[in-house]
Amino acid sequence: MEGEGVVLIVATMDTKGREVLYLEECFRECGVPFLSLDAGIMGTSPLPVTITREETALAGGMTLADVQRLGSEGESLAVMTAGAARCAKDLYLKGKIKGIIGIGGSMGTTLGTGVMREFPVGFPKVMLTTMASRNTRSFVGTKDIMMLHSICDLSGINRITEKIIRNGALAMAGMVRGAVGFPVHAKPPVILSTLGTTETCAQMLKKELEKSGKEIVVFHTVGSGGEAMEEFIRGEDVEALIDLSLHELVDHCFGGDYDAGPDRGFAALKKGVPTILVPGNTDFLVTGPLNAAKKRFPGRPYHIHNAAITTVRTKKSEVRAIAKKLNGYLAAAKGPVSVVVPMKGFSAWDKEGGPFYDAEAVGIFAKTIQNKLPSRISLRLLPYHINDQEFASALLEVLGVITRL
Repeated sequence: MEGEGVVLIVATMDTKGREVLYLEECFRECGVPFLSLDAGIMGTSPLPVTITREETALAGGMTLADVQRLGSEGESLAVMTAGAARCAKDLYLKGKIKGIIGIGGSMGTTLGTGVMREFPVGFPKVMLTTMASRNTRSFVGTKDIMMLHSICDLSGINRITEKIIRNGALAMAGMVRGAVGFPVHAKPPVILSTLGTTETCAQMLKKELEKSGKEIVVFHTVGSGGEAMEEFIRGEDVEALIDLSLHELVDHCFGGDYDAGPDRGFAALKKGVPTILVPGNTDFLVTGPLNAAKKRFPGRPYHIHNAAITTVRTKKSEVRAIAKKLNGYLAAAKGPVSVVVPMKGFSAWDKEGGPFYDAEAVGIFAKTIQNKLPSRISLRLLPYHINDQEFASALLEVLGVITRL
Protein backbone atom coordinates (compact mmCIF):
# COMPACT_ATOMS: atom_id res chain seq x y z
CA MET A 1 0.00 0.00 0.00
CA GLU A 2 2.97 2.30 0.43
CA GLY A 3 2.80 5.30 -1.88
CA GLU A 4 -0.82 4.55 -2.87
CA GLY A 5 -2.46 7.38 -0.96
CA VAL A 6 -3.14 5.41 2.23
CA VAL A 7 -5.44 7.23 4.66
CA LEU A 8 -5.21 6.86 8.45
CA ILE A 9 -8.58 6.82 10.23
CA VAL A 10 -8.33 8.07 13.82
CA ALA A 11 -11.30 7.54 16.14
CA THR A 12 -12.57 6.09 19.39
CA MET A 13 -13.90 2.84 17.98
CA ASP A 14 -16.02 1.99 21.04
CA THR A 15 -18.22 5.03 20.43
CA LYS A 16 -17.73 5.60 16.68
CA GLY A 17 -17.17 2.07 15.37
CA ARG A 18 -20.37 1.96 13.32
CA GLU A 19 -19.57 5.27 11.67
CA VAL A 20 -16.00 4.18 10.97
CA LEU A 21 -17.27 0.97 9.34
CA TYR A 22 -19.30 3.08 6.92
CA LEU A 23 -16.33 5.40 6.34
CA GLU A 24 -14.23 2.35 5.46
CA GLU A 25 -16.93 1.21 3.02
CA CYS A 26 -16.75 4.60 1.32
CA PHE A 27 -12.97 4.35 0.98
CA ARG A 28 -13.26 0.84 -0.49
CA GLU A 29 -15.79 2.11 -3.00
CA CYS A 30 -13.33 4.88 -3.96
CA GLY A 31 -10.45 2.43 -4.17
CA VAL A 32 -8.54 4.27 -1.45
CA PRO A 33 -6.55 2.07 0.96
CA PHE A 34 -6.69 2.88 4.67
CA LEU A 35 -5.28 2.06 8.07
CA SER A 36 -7.09 2.60 11.36
CA LEU A 37 -6.09 3.71 14.84
CA ASP A 38 -8.27 3.15 17.90
CA ALA A 39 -7.96 5.64 20.76
CA GLY A 40 -11.03 4.47 22.68
CA ILE A 41 -10.69 4.10 26.42
CA MET A 42 -13.54 2.25 28.12
CA GLY A 43 -15.45 0.05 25.66
CA THR A 44 -14.38 -2.40 22.98
CA SER A 45 -13.87 -2.00 19.26
CA PRO A 46 -16.51 -3.67 17.05
CA LEU A 47 -14.09 -3.84 14.11
CA PRO A 48 -10.49 -4.90 13.52
CA VAL A 49 -7.97 -2.03 13.63
CA THR A 50 -4.39 -1.51 12.54
CA ILE A 51 -3.27 0.12 15.79
CA THR A 52 -5.11 -1.01 18.89
CA ARG A 53 -6.09 1.14 21.86
CA GLU A 54 -3.57 -0.78 23.96
CA GLU A 55 -0.79 0.21 21.55
CA THR A 56 -2.05 3.79 21.47
CA ALA A 57 -1.99 4.04 25.26
CA LEU A 58 1.54 2.61 25.48
CA ALA A 59 2.71 5.13 22.89
CA GLY A 60 1.26 7.79 25.19
CA GLY A 61 3.35 6.51 28.11
CA MET A 62 0.83 4.41 30.05
CA THR A 63 -0.90 1.05 29.90
CA LEU A 64 -4.56 1.11 28.92
CA ALA A 65 -5.47 -0.13 32.41
CA ASP A 66 -3.61 2.81 33.95
CA VAL A 67 -5.36 5.22 31.58
CA GLN A 68 -8.71 3.78 32.60
CA ARG A 69 -7.85 4.30 36.28
CA LEU A 70 -7.01 7.99 35.89
CA GLY A 71 -10.57 8.96 36.78
CA SER A 72 -10.57 12.05 34.57
CA GLU A 73 -11.73 11.91 30.96
CA GLY A 74 -9.60 14.96 30.17
CA GLU A 75 -6.40 13.39 31.49
CA SER A 76 -7.21 10.07 29.83
CA LEU A 77 -7.86 11.76 26.50
CA ALA A 78 -4.58 13.68 26.72
CA VAL A 79 -2.62 10.43 27.09
CA MET A 80 -4.45 8.77 24.20
CA THR A 81 -4.07 11.85 21.98
CA ALA A 82 -0.32 11.95 22.64
CA GLY A 83 -0.06 8.24 21.88
CA ALA A 84 -2.15 8.54 18.73
CA ALA A 85 -0.01 11.42 17.51
CA ARG A 86 3.16 9.45 18.14
CA CYS A 87 1.85 6.40 16.27
CA ALA A 88 0.59 8.52 13.38
CA LYS A 89 3.88 10.39 13.05
CA ASP A 90 5.76 7.08 13.01
CA LEU A 91 3.61 5.91 10.08
CA TYR A 92 4.16 9.22 8.31
CA LEU A 93 7.93 9.17 8.73
CA LYS A 94 7.98 5.66 7.29
CA GLY A 95 6.03 6.88 4.26
CA LYS A 96 3.01 4.71 5.03
CA ILE A 97 0.24 7.33 5.15
CA LYS A 98 -0.71 10.23 2.90
CA GLY A 99 -3.62 11.71 4.86
CA ILE A 100 -5.55 11.62 8.16
CA ILE A 101 -9.30 11.61 8.73
CA GLY A 102 -11.04 11.76 12.10
CA ILE A 103 -14.66 11.45 13.20
CA GLY A 104 -16.29 12.43 16.48
CA GLY A 105 -17.95 14.89 18.83
CA SER A 106 -16.12 17.17 21.23
CA MET A 107 -13.81 14.46 22.60
CA GLY A 108 -13.24 12.82 19.21
CA THR A 109 -12.54 16.20 17.64
CA THR A 110 -10.04 17.05 20.38
CA LEU A 111 -8.39 13.71 19.67
CA GLY A 112 -8.43 13.88 15.88
CA THR A 113 -7.32 17.50 15.51
CA GLY A 114 -4.74 17.03 18.26
CA VAL A 115 -3.12 14.42 16.02
CA MET A 116 -3.55 16.49 12.86
CA ARG A 117 -1.86 19.58 14.31
CA GLU A 118 1.36 17.55 14.56
CA PHE A 119 1.52 17.26 10.77
CA PRO A 120 2.93 19.77 8.28
CA VAL A 121 0.95 22.23 6.19
CA GLY A 122 -0.20 20.56 2.98
CA PHE A 123 -0.61 17.08 4.47
CA PRO A 124 -4.34 16.25 3.98
CA LYS A 125 -6.38 16.51 7.19
CA VAL A 126 -10.17 16.08 7.41
CA MET A 127 -12.25 16.12 10.60
CA LEU A 128 -15.91 15.01 10.50
CA THR A 129 -17.38 16.67 13.55
CA THR A 130 -20.31 18.09 15.45
CA MET A 131 -18.09 21.00 16.50
CA ALA A 132 -17.50 22.72 13.15
CA SER A 133 -20.29 25.31 13.44
CA ARG A 134 -18.70 27.05 16.43
CA ASN A 135 -15.37 28.73 17.13
CA THR A 136 -12.90 26.14 15.82
CA ARG A 137 -9.66 27.94 16.67
CA SER A 138 -8.76 25.59 19.54
CA PHE A 139 -9.09 22.63 17.17
CA VAL A 140 -7.51 24.06 14.01
CA GLY A 141 -4.75 26.13 15.60
CA THR A 142 -2.25 27.13 12.93
CA LYS A 143 -2.77 24.14 10.63
CA ASP A 144 -4.83 23.50 7.48
CA ILE A 145 -7.45 21.21 8.97
CA MET A 146 -10.68 20.78 6.98
CA MET A 147 -13.60 20.52 9.41
CA LEU A 148 -16.84 19.14 7.97
CA HIS A 149 -19.93 19.87 10.08
CA SER A 150 -21.99 16.73 10.66
CA ILE A 151 -25.25 18.70 11.18
CA CYS A 152 -26.69 16.06 13.53
CA ASP A 153 -24.93 13.92 16.11
CA LEU A 154 -22.58 11.30 14.72
CA SER A 155 -24.62 8.52 16.27
CA GLY A 156 -25.27 5.82 13.72
CA ILE A 157 -25.87 6.03 9.98
CA ASN A 158 -28.95 7.96 8.90
CA ARG A 159 -30.09 10.10 5.99
CA ILE A 160 -27.82 12.94 7.14
CA THR A 161 -24.70 11.22 8.46
CA GLU A 162 -24.40 8.89 5.46
CA LYS A 163 -24.09 11.95 3.21
CA ILE A 164 -21.64 13.79 5.46
CA ILE A 165 -19.37 10.80 6.01
CA ARG A 166 -19.39 9.94 2.32
CA ASN A 167 -18.53 13.53 1.38
CA GLY A 168 -15.69 13.51 3.89
CA ALA A 169 -14.32 10.28 2.39
CA LEU A 170 -14.57 11.69 -1.12
CA ALA A 171 -12.82 14.91 -0.06
CA MET A 172 -9.96 12.93 1.45
CA ALA A 173 -9.79 10.62 -1.58
CA GLY A 174 -9.45 13.62 -3.86
CA MET A 175 -6.68 15.11 -1.79
CA VAL A 176 -4.54 11.99 -1.51
CA ARG A 177 -5.03 11.08 -5.16
CA GLY A 178 -4.27 14.58 -6.35
CA ALA A 179 -1.16 15.00 -4.20
CA VAL A 180 1.87 16.32 -6.06
CA GLY A 181 5.46 17.02 -5.16
CA PHE A 182 5.81 20.78 -4.77
CA PRO A 183 9.08 22.38 -5.91
CA VAL A 184 11.64 23.38 -3.31
CA HIS A 185 11.95 27.17 -3.26
CA ALA A 186 15.53 28.32 -3.61
CA LYS A 187 15.05 31.71 -1.94
CA PRO A 188 13.48 32.44 1.44
CA PRO A 189 10.28 34.52 1.35
CA VAL A 190 9.48 37.98 2.61
CA ILE A 191 6.77 37.84 5.28
CA LEU A 192 4.07 40.50 5.44
CA SER A 193 1.36 40.96 8.06
CA THR A 194 -1.84 42.85 7.33
CA LEU A 195 -5.56 43.26 7.90
CA GLY A 196 -8.22 44.84 5.71
CA THR A 197 -7.55 48.29 7.15
CA THR A 198 -3.92 48.22 5.95
CA GLU A 199 -4.57 46.13 2.85
CA THR A 200 -4.01 49.05 0.46
CA CYS A 201 -0.44 49.39 1.68
CA ALA A 202 0.06 45.62 1.77
CA GLN A 203 -1.02 45.22 -1.84
CA MET A 204 1.31 47.99 -3.02
CA LEU A 205 4.21 46.33 -1.20
CA LYS A 206 3.33 42.88 -2.51
CA LYS A 207 3.05 44.07 -6.10
CA GLU A 208 6.44 45.79 -6.09
CA LEU A 209 8.24 42.99 -4.27
CA GLU A 210 6.87 40.35 -6.61
CA LYS A 211 8.07 42.43 -9.57
CA SER A 212 11.58 41.97 -8.21
CA GLY A 213 11.14 38.20 -8.11
CA LYS A 214 10.49 37.78 -4.39
CA GLU A 215 8.00 35.33 -2.91
CA ILE A 216 5.63 37.06 -0.49
CA VAL A 217 3.77 35.18 2.25
CA VAL A 218 0.98 37.30 3.75
CA PHE A 219 -0.52 36.56 7.17
CA HIS A 220 -3.96 37.88 8.13
CA THR A 221 -3.65 39.18 11.68
CA VAL A 222 -6.84 37.81 13.20
CA GLY A 223 -5.13 36.10 16.14
CA SER A 224 -4.57 32.69 14.59
CA GLY A 225 -2.83 34.46 11.69
CA GLY A 226 -0.27 36.02 13.98
CA GLU A 227 0.30 32.70 15.71
CA ALA A 228 0.83 31.01 12.36
CA MET A 229 3.24 33.75 11.28
CA GLU A 230 5.35 33.39 14.42
CA GLU A 231 5.42 29.61 13.97
CA PHE A 232 6.43 29.92 10.32
CA ILE A 233 9.26 32.34 11.11
CA ARG A 234 10.59 30.07 13.85
CA GLY A 235 10.65 27.04 11.57
CA GLU A 236 11.60 28.41 8.14
CA ASP A 237 14.27 30.52 6.49
CA VAL A 238 12.90 34.04 6.05
CA GLU A 239 14.49 36.92 4.15
CA ALA A 240 12.67 39.70 6.01
CA LEU A 241 9.51 40.60 7.88
CA ILE A 242 7.37 43.69 7.26
CA ASP A 243 5.10 43.65 10.30
CA LEU A 244 2.50 46.06 8.99
CA SER A 245 -0.31 45.10 11.39
CA LEU A 246 0.51 45.00 15.11
CA HIS A 247 -2.98 45.21 16.56
CA GLU A 248 -2.83 41.61 17.86
CA LEU A 249 -0.55 43.04 20.55
CA VAL A 250 -3.28 45.50 21.47
CA ASP A 251 -5.89 42.77 21.62
CA HIS A 252 -3.62 40.59 23.75
CA CYS A 253 -2.88 43.34 26.22
CA PHE A 254 -6.34 44.88 26.49
CA GLY A 255 -8.86 42.11 25.89
CA GLY A 256 -9.65 42.19 22.18
CA ASP A 257 -10.69 39.11 20.23
CA TYR A 258 -7.72 38.95 17.84
CA ASP A 259 -5.21 37.81 20.45
CA ALA A 260 -2.19 35.94 19.09
CA GLY A 261 -0.72 35.25 22.52
CA PRO A 262 2.18 36.67 24.50
CA ASP A 263 4.86 35.70 21.96
CA ARG A 264 3.43 37.73 19.09
CA GLY A 265 6.22 39.80 17.58
CA PHE A 266 9.14 37.92 19.13
CA ALA A 267 10.10 35.28 16.57
CA ALA A 268 11.76 37.46 13.93
CA LEU A 269 13.50 39.67 16.50
CA LYS A 270 14.93 36.71 18.42
CA LYS A 271 15.98 34.93 15.25
CA GLY A 272 17.73 37.97 13.80
CA VAL A 273 15.46 38.27 10.76
CA PRO A 274 15.63 41.77 9.21
CA THR A 275 12.42 43.40 10.42
CA ILE A 276 10.36 46.51 9.75
CA LEU A 277 7.83 47.29 12.49
CA VAL A 278 4.88 49.53 11.64
CA PRO A 279 2.22 50.32 14.28
CA GLY A 280 -0.52 49.46 11.80
CA ASN A 281 -4.01 48.94 13.26
CA THR A 282 -2.93 49.73 16.82
CA ASP A 283 -5.64 52.38 16.82
CA PHE A 284 -8.33 49.78 17.59
CA LEU A 285 -9.30 46.59 19.37
CA VAL A 286 -11.50 43.96 17.75
CA THR A 287 -14.55 42.57 19.53
CA GLY A 288 -17.99 41.12 18.80
CA PRO A 289 -21.42 42.63 18.02
CA LEU A 290 -22.04 46.25 18.99
CA ASN A 291 -24.11 45.54 22.12
CA ALA A 292 -21.40 43.24 23.49
CA ALA A 293 -18.70 45.77 22.55
CA LYS A 294 -20.46 48.52 24.51
CA LYS A 295 -20.61 46.32 27.60
CA ARG A 296 -16.96 45.26 27.38
CA PHE A 297 -15.57 48.67 26.36
CA PRO A 298 -18.04 51.34 27.50
CA GLY A 299 -17.79 54.97 26.49
CA ARG A 300 -15.46 54.62 23.53
CA PRO A 301 -15.76 55.37 19.82
CA TYR A 302 -17.05 52.27 17.98
CA HIS A 303 -17.05 51.21 14.36
CA ILE A 304 -19.38 48.44 13.16
CA HIS A 305 -17.38 46.39 10.68
CA ASN A 306 -20.22 43.89 10.22
CA ALA A 307 -22.93 42.27 12.33
CA ALA A 308 -20.42 40.03 14.10
CA ILE A 309 -17.43 42.37 14.44
CA THR A 310 -17.14 45.77 16.10
CA THR A 311 -13.89 47.67 16.45
CA VAL A 312 -13.19 49.91 19.41
CA ARG A 313 -10.81 52.88 19.50
CA THR A 314 -7.77 52.39 21.73
CA LYS A 315 -7.23 54.85 24.54
CA LYS A 316 -4.20 57.11 24.53
CA SER A 317 -2.90 55.28 27.60
CA GLU A 318 -3.12 52.00 25.67
CA VAL A 319 -1.26 53.46 22.70
CA ARG A 320 1.48 54.60 25.08
CA ALA A 321 1.61 51.16 26.71
CA ILE A 322 2.00 49.41 23.35
CA ALA A 323 4.88 51.71 22.40
CA LYS A 324 6.60 50.88 25.69
CA LYS A 325 6.01 47.17 25.14
CA LEU A 326 7.58 47.38 21.69
CA ASN A 327 10.63 49.06 23.16
CA GLY A 328 11.01 46.08 25.46
CA TYR A 329 10.77 43.70 22.50
CA LEU A 330 13.27 45.71 20.48
CA ALA A 331 15.87 45.55 23.23
CA ALA A 332 16.15 41.81 22.53
CA ALA A 333 16.48 42.14 18.75
CA LYS A 334 19.41 40.24 17.26
CA GLY A 335 19.21 41.51 13.68
CA PRO A 336 18.64 44.77 11.81
CA VAL A 337 15.33 46.44 12.72
CA SER A 338 13.63 49.65 11.66
CA VAL A 339 10.51 51.18 13.19
CA VAL A 340 8.55 53.21 10.64
CA VAL A 341 5.66 55.37 11.88
CA PRO A 342 3.03 56.85 9.52
CA MET A 343 2.29 60.13 11.27
CA LYS A 344 -1.03 60.72 9.49
CA GLY A 345 -2.69 57.59 10.77
CA PHE A 346 -2.32 53.89 11.50
CA SER A 347 -5.29 52.36 9.63
CA ALA A 348 -8.03 53.10 7.10
CA TRP A 349 -10.17 54.28 10.03
CA ASP A 350 -7.41 56.43 11.56
CA LYS A 351 -7.31 59.30 9.10
CA GLU A 352 -8.92 62.70 8.80
CA GLY A 353 -12.66 62.17 8.64
CA GLY A 354 -12.36 58.54 9.78
CA PRO A 355 -14.11 57.09 12.84
CA PHE A 356 -10.88 56.63 14.82
CA TYR A 357 -8.76 59.57 13.70
CA ASP A 358 -6.63 60.85 16.59
CA ALA A 359 -3.52 62.82 15.67
CA GLU A 360 -2.63 63.21 19.35
CA ALA A 361 -2.54 59.43 19.84
CA VAL A 362 -0.18 59.08 16.88
CA GLY A 363 2.09 61.68 18.45
CA ILE A 364 2.01 59.86 21.78
CA PHE A 365 3.10 56.62 20.12
CA ALA A 366 5.95 58.32 18.26
CA LYS A 367 7.21 60.22 21.33
CA THR A 368 7.00 57.17 23.60
CA ILE A 369 8.82 54.77 21.32
CA GLN A 370 11.46 57.39 20.51
CA ASN A 371 12.11 57.99 24.21
CA LYS A 372 13.66 54.59 25.00
CA LEU A 373 14.38 53.11 21.60
CA PRO A 374 17.67 51.15 21.61
CA SER A 375 20.31 53.13 19.75
CA ARG A 376 20.92 50.37 17.19
CA ILE A 377 17.27 50.49 16.06
CA SER A 378 16.45 53.04 13.37
CA LEU A 379 13.26 55.12 13.64
CA ARG A 380 11.53 56.97 10.83
CA LEU A 381 8.59 59.27 11.46
CA LEU A 382 7.06 59.88 8.06
CA PRO A 383 4.45 62.54 7.14
CA TYR A 384 2.14 60.03 5.44
CA HIS A 385 -0.88 57.89 6.16
CA ILE A 386 -0.23 54.15 6.32
CA ASN A 387 -2.12 53.54 3.06
CA ASP A 388 -0.40 56.31 1.08
CA GLN A 389 1.70 55.29 -1.90
CA GLU A 390 4.56 57.38 -0.51
CA PHE A 391 4.54 55.37 2.70
CA ALA A 392 4.70 52.05 0.85
CA SER A 393 7.58 53.38 -1.25
CA ALA A 394 9.41 54.42 1.91
CA LEU A 395 8.98 50.94 3.39
CA LEU A 396 10.52 49.40 0.29
CA GLU A 397 13.51 51.72 0.63
CA VAL A 398 13.94 50.74 4.28
CA LEU A 399 13.66 47.07 3.35
CA GLY A 400 16.48 47.48 0.87
CA VAL A 401 18.67 49.01 3.56
CA ILE A 402 18.07 46.49 6.37
CA THR A 403 18.41 43.43 4.12
CA ARG A 404 21.87 44.62 3.10
CA LEU A 405 23.10 45.03 6.66
